[in-house]
Amino acid sequence: MALIEVIVNNRLGQKARVKCSPDDTVGDLKKLVGAQLGVDASKIVLKKWYTIYKDHITLSDYEIHDGMSLEMT
Repeated sequence: MALIEVIVNNRLGQKARVKCSPDDTVGDLKKLVGAQLGVDASKIVLKKWYTIYKDHITLSDYEIHDGMSLEMT
């Protein structure tokens, strides 16, 4: 399966571009983002508009695709 690139922004202007598989869970994505930005993954909340993504659901189930941007709080 091909890797996708997801862009994660926070309100402080930090941006992370993370390559992952569509079969990865949101929790896996949080671990990758946390490692890249030096933030504890358990404190990361990923969302898009008013949808907060749950850790145990895969990126493909949420229809997160290549080049998509998410908000991090």
